[in-house]
Amino acid sequence: MEGSCSLSLFCCLTSLLFLVQLSTEQFQVVGPRHPIVAVLGEDAILPCALLPAMNAENMELGWFRTTFSQAVFIYWNQQEQTEKHMAEYRGRTSLVRDFLTEGQASVHIHKVQVSDNGMYTCFFRHGSFYDEADFEVKVAGMGSDPQVHIEGPEEDGVCVVCKASGWFPKPQVQWRDLSGNKFPALSEAHTQDTEELFSVEATLVVRDSSVGNVTCSVLNPVLGQEKAMAIYIPEPFFPQASPWKPAFAVILTMLGLLLLVASYFIRKAHSTRMLKKKEQQAKEEVLKAIDELQADLNQRKASYLSAWRKAPLYADWRKEQFQAWSVTLDPDSAHPMLCVSHEKTCLKDPSVYSDKNFSVLGLEGITSGRCYWEVEIKNKSHSRWTLGVCWKDLKRTGSYRELPDKGFWVMGKHDNSYFAGTGPVTWLSPRQDPCRVGVFLDYSEGDVSFYNMNDGSHIFSFPPASFSGALFPYFMIMYGDVSMTICSMESGSEGLPVPLNNSPTLEETLSTPKEGFISGCGVDGAYPEAKSLLLP
Repeated sequence: MEGSCSLSLFCCLTSLLFLVQLSTEQFQVVGPRHPIVAVLGEDAILPCALLPAMNAENMELGWFRTTFSQAVFIYWNQQEQTEKHMAEYRGRTSLVRDFLTEGQASVHIHKVQVSDNGMYTCFFRHGSFYDEADFEVKVAGMGSDPQVHIEGPEEDGVCVVCKASGWFPKPQVQWRDLSGNKFPALSEAHTQDTEELFSVEATLVVRDSSVGNVTCSVLNPVLGQEKAMAIYIPEPFFPQASPWKPAFAVILTMLGLLLLVASYFIRKAHSTRMLKKKEQQAKEEVLKAIDELQADLNQRKASYLSAWRKAPLYADWRKEQFQAWSVTLDPDSAHPMLCVSHEKTCLKDPSVYSDKNFSVLGLEGITSGRCYWEVEIKNKSHSRWTLGVCWKDLKRTGSYRELPDKGFWVMGKHDNSYFAGTGPVTWLSPRQDPCRVGVFLDYSEGDVSFYNMNDGSHIFSFPPASFSGALFPYFMIMYGDVSMTICSMESGSEGLPVPLNNSPTLEETLSTPKEGFISGCGVDGAYPEAKSLLLP
């Protein structure tokens, strides 16, 4: 009886310890709720904490700017990884370790610079679980005292100029009298030097000779602090009544007589100018007719091109007009939990479920021409992935929306359904599951289209867009045991697109993380052991 009770007690304690260990693996990273104000030239602290509180000494910690490749500070294996830091932060950052055992970690930035201004992300990882938090740092600096001087007479008053330099961010200038009444400035100009510090020059015209003192104050909008300087304007500085006014009236009368004489000659020349004006109007009407004819020809050309693209010959036209683009993945743009092969042509999702986007870009951007590439996808029936093109400098951390107005042109799969990234979403019905997708980009026409290269059918085309700057191939995996392999273009496509006549248009159709990168794609979905993105 006693042995049976002891065995039951031992099982209960073992289960309790397992539940405690499981719960400690889940945590939330919390950053500052309000922007951190950092004063130029002084030090700043960037704090983050874990909820619930737990020991962070053996975790991987990172502070980044807008992307994971812009490392401010990295801590791993209980050591600072200085070689991974950005050049402008190397030697200027350190870790405050005093409260690591309580789940509180802070990065100390020494001698704050203007370039430290902006958004930051802190990243904590323990085993296969991670979380991150975003926060803002506002850099502020008080510049020189304002220098005020009298420029001289201006219209019926006195012009006063106020100058200050070395301020950040852009300062605000205000003019006041002794009673605190405000004056509207005549002009205000701001400039920035090589260190991105602002200089300001403000001008005021004082017309009331009884004002006496005028104060120029320069305010830092972030710190809420100001510097001011007052100047006294003596009454003799203001313009006085002139004895030359009667003489000036006589001169105006004489000028009036001269104008009457001149008007005679003007009327005589008027008929000549009217003739030239009629000739100019006739010329403008001819040019307008030519422009209208050119616009009509362009419209007919566009209609013809649109009809030609929808003709049955479109598949052969695509093959002849589009250039095969060799895509290589850029590991520096990859999420730290995404697996990318050493060949940089294969990627795989983490091994556990996540509701956040894990994405990577192609190494080279596209700025002109027509090109295409093909991607082979292996996934379970319930999975989440997207592919297409996007701009480079976009926020791709945490959760974000993949829409054209956000800089993404993508299609993908959500659970067991296919969709195009439009607002609202466009659900697709391909003839068969697209295991090999062709991405076609016509940069000059602003066209992004997708084809099922298994049977050559058209999947979806976005409405024409206006591109400016480089577009990069984009790949995102969230969950569902997904792997993507960029196909070699040397042997050509296995399938060709078919005509667009029966394809849906926009109008007609109303993760869990792994340890980082892997050394290769493996065979049949089996991936070798992974290592951290943040470390060699």
